[in-house]
Order: sequence, then C-alpha cells, then structure tokens
Amino acid sequence: MPTQETKGPFVRAMFAAIAARYDVANHFLSFGLDFLWRRRAARIVRAWQPKRVLDLATGSGDLALALRAACPAALVVGADFCLPMLRVAQGKGLGQLVVADGMRLPLADGAFDVVTVAFGLRNMESWPAALAEMARVLRPGGHLLVLDFSMPPVPLRWAYRPYLHHVLPRLAALLTGEKSAYDYLGDSIEKFPCGPAMCALIAGAGFAEANGERLTGGIVSLYTARRR
Repeated sequence: MPTQETKGPFVRAMFAAIAARYDVANHFLSFGLDFLWRRRAARIVRAWQPKRVLDLATGSGDLALALRAACPAALVVGADFCLPMLRVAQGKGLGQLVVADGMRLPLADGAFDVVTVAFGLRNMESWPAALAEMARVLRPGGHLLVLDFSMPPVPLRWAYRPYLHHVLPRLAALLTGEKSAYDYLGDSIEKFPCGPAMCALIAGAGFAEANGERLTGGIVSLYTARRR
C-alpha cells in the first residue's frame, strides 16, 4: 500500500496501466451492477435540476455519460488526473474534459451546481482536503454526490471479504494483467470510512444534510450533501 505522500503518483500510474481494460474489468467484476449504481446516482442528480455538473475522478467517463443522459440541458464536465483514462472517456464522445488533480482543481470558486465523485474519493491523498476542494467549486446550496465501495455488514461481510481479497484480484489479473491494482482496491476499501463516519467527514468539509444510502447490501454506499 502507498503512503499518503506517494498515494497520488501510485494511483495515477495504476490507472494508466489498466486504462485500456478498465471498463471490461469493472463491468465483469461487479457482475454488471455498476450500471445500476450509476443509474441511481444520475436519477438523484436529475432531481436537483443542475445547470453545471462536475464529475470528479471521471475516469473512463461512464458516470459523466449517465449524467449527461439524465440531465440533457446541463453542462457536464469530467475531470481526472490520469490522462490515459480521459482518453478512454474522450473516445466515448465526452468533450468537456479537464486534466486535473482533485486536490488542486484549476476551477473557479462556486462554478458548479453539482459535484459528483464515483469510486474516486477513496483514492485521493486526503479525504478532508479533497471534500473541501469540492465544496470550494460548488455554489452555496449546491449539491455533492459521493459513490464508492464500502464494507457490508455481517453476515454478507463474511462472504464478501474473501471475494474482495482473494477471488477478485486473481480474476482482475486475468482481465488486466495488473493484479497489484486490485490488491490495492481491497485494502483501500477496508480503510475507507463509511456510513456515519463518512457523513461526519463530509459535514466537516463544509456540507450540510449529509446522508448515506447502502446499495447492494452495503457493497457500495451513496452519499449526498448540500454545500452550506
């Protein structure tokens, strides 16, 4: 596992190495449930009726595409610090893309109505600092949506943990040739706060009404909040 000081370069290199096979692995290893998770996120964002949306850590652009379909009148901007992943997103027809580190966004204060981050906050060097940066680029009253993996409660956790640490990395190695990236995935999920702990982290970064929702038995959690 990387240290906090080396996490950024490690994650960037890791995603660059798996960019070409990322989508195939993602859909296969989640049994296609990732489509449902993004659809749920897009429905929530649509209800907020945003005009400008930032999808942070957009990666290969799947959430940005779902947001664009759900909010056709909105400008959807995807940002990521891994250029090979953004090239995959560009190949899917996403034009509004920015190469940017979520810790230091080259974007104006209050520029967006909504900021989303799916499976990306966990990989950032500092969760509180990243959330504070998201708050900075949101207008007052703007909305945040965080979608990420979490550890489900028992008894599902008993079955999920062996899959996460032993089965998934071996399958991923066959699909991507990069087993180490998926060893990191399991370790990072174990350490990532969820439930009330994540809501408290979000609230401490300048947000109100932080709320969490378990999806698929708690394998994934979805959080929403509003900038104060």
